[in-house]
Amino acid sequence: MKLPVFVRELVLGTMMLCLATVVRADGLEYRYEVGAMVGGCTYYGDANYSSPIDNFNIMGGAVFRYNINPRMAVMSALTVARISGKTSGGDNSFPGGDVEFGRMLYELGAQYECHFFAYGDGVGYKRSRKLSPYIFGGLGVTYAPAPAKHVFTPNIPIGIGLKWKVIPRLNIVCELSYRFTFSDNLDVTGGTGAVLDDPYGIESGFLKNKDGYSFLSISVTYDLSPKYRKCNN
Repeated sequence: MKLPVFVRELVLGTMMLCLATVVRADGLEYRYEVGAMVGGCTYYGDANYSSPIDNFNIMGGAVFRYNINPRMAVMSALTVARISGKTSGGDNSFPGGDVEFGRMLYELGAQYECHFFAYGDGVGYKRSRKLSPYIFGGLGVTYAPAPAKHVFTPNIPIGIGLKWKVIPRLNIVCELSYRFTFSDNLDVTGGTGAVLDDPYGIESGFLKNKDGYSFLSISVTYDLSPKYRKCNN
């Protein structure tokens, strides 16, 4: 028996609506990500001017990210890291002989991330990609407790990264960043490290002769709070 035209159109329309619902349900976007990161930290200052591998120390922290849209996100993190440095083995002659230092630092910061491609699970009309590089910049604060001088300073993070959505709600993020600080005392600690307080007699300016540090990290995050659900279609 041949079905009437309006019945066939109704069945076909229902099937297409169901298919669209499934596609949208599989391609959900999520507002938030939470997770953890681990990696390495390198200090730059009077005891290390340029080497990214000298005195490489461990770092780790907690991550929270708000996804504005597939192209943009804002990430905040609470990080704990160790920095250290020594003047021996370098090309420069250090006044007063070789010294070294080591200390812990704590950082709270936020950064704005801009993806090269629309980032997502690759499903849906937005044609998002599961893999996307990104760049970022932000603002944070660094606290380094005793020995010797307590340091509390703003920092400006900039860097690049790569995001990979392994499965629809799980992300792996690799990131390389540098932190500009407004302090020249990150390397001033007790013992011989106190010598690093302006060893060359160069007066520090607003951005001149300041210490900094870099992070090389890997984070794993999980998506939370979908922006729309199947029942809303």
